[in-house]
Amino acid sequence: MGLQQGLFAVKLCELEQEYGRLQSRIHLFQEKDEKQTLKELEKIRDEYRERELLLKERIQSSRSLSAASLAKAQMEYGKQMEQILRDKLPNEMQGRNQTCADDQAEVMSLYAEYAIDFATQSMRHALFAALSALLLQQRADNQSKTKGDFK
Repeated sequence: MGLQQGLFAVKLCELEQEYGRLQSRIHLFQEKDEKQTLKELEKIRDEYRERELLLKERIQSSRSLSAASLAKAQMEYGKQMEQILRDKLPNEMQGRNQTCADDQAEVMSLYAEYAIDFATQSMRHALFAALSALLLQQRADNQSKTKGDFK
């Protein structure tokens, strides 16, 4: 597999870019007006839909049943979160604030907090999976070296 080349370098680069994009957009759009924010939100929705289509394609074309199952779980999670946001949270928060707009803002803030928490937990899970893969690769490399010593 080649530990020396950085087994997860490409994925780490993608993660770093997405985090930078998330962070800069949140900071930037806290200062923008409603029209600019709405335009950006529509752009992000389009990106989300595009990635959802890629995920569906990954499920159908994967050579690994496990990888397809993981992609399917990811897609199902997204659908469940959308359903909670659309159907459950708004009704639950209704009337807790002075206006309906305040209720909606609180619902979306709560949703965003949980989405960030989930992303953080996903990073921890990714670290666990990556270290497990590295350990297994190191063991496989050591076994190959040991077998090579006996020849």
